[in-house]
This record gives sequence, structure tokens and C-alpha cells, in this order.
Amino acid sequence: MRERMLNKKVKMLLLLHILLNVYSISGIFSKMAAGEPFLSGGFCMYYAIVILLLGVYAVGWQQVIKSLPLTTAFMNKSVTVVWGMVWGVLFFKEPITTGKAAGALFVILGIIIYAGAEKKGEGESHNS
Repeated sequence: MRERMLNKKVKMLLLLHILLNVYSISGIFSKMAAGEPFLSGGFCMYYAIVILLLGVYAVGWQQVIKSLPLTTAFMNKSVTVVWGMVWGVLFFKEPITTGKAAGALFVILGIIIYAGAEKKGEGESHNS
């Protein structure tokens, strides 16, 4: 039973990170739209994609928070900062500065620390 619950949580976390990736990809199209003349065909196409991606994300987010604590879901959302940096390098040739790298490292460390504290808290609640 406990293994099945853990397996479901892992699946939900994987789904959450796929959705967060979709959310971060919407930023690519938003930035591409910003480079187009207002209300041009390209502008409208890019923003239609943004709206579609954000719609997929919103529906998926509602499903995820039914199965995960809200604090866990929001804490993991900070990983979009890292994805934004990756997309900036890949699509827009933006440099990764020392400050950006340090910020991404702090985000990742924060997620790891929170996940460890959450796991420790779950263990204590089962022992009580």
C-alpha cells in the first residue's frame, strides 16, 4: 500500500515537472511574440500558442494539486527559473552569467532542502 502511494506521488511529481516545462516554454513564445509587430500574423500566432500552452498547464496544475500538497507544488514551480535560463541560452543566445548560475543553484538547492525536510516530516508523522 505504501509503495503504491509513493509510486503515485512520483508520477504526480513527474507530471508536475512536465507541466512546469510546458509553462516555461510559453515564455519562449511570449518573447518571440514581443519581437513581432503588434497584432501582426506572427504576433497573433505566437500569443495563440502561449494561450494554448497556459491552458494545458492550468488544467494539468489543477489535477496535480489534487494529489500533492500545495506547498510541494509551489516549491517545485521555482524550477521554471532554471528552465527559463536554459531556453534563453538555446533559443535566444543569452549568456549564463555568474549571477544567473548562482541563482539557479540556489533554486535547485532550495528544492532539495525542502524535499528532504518534507520527507523527514512525513517520517515523523508516521512515527507519532
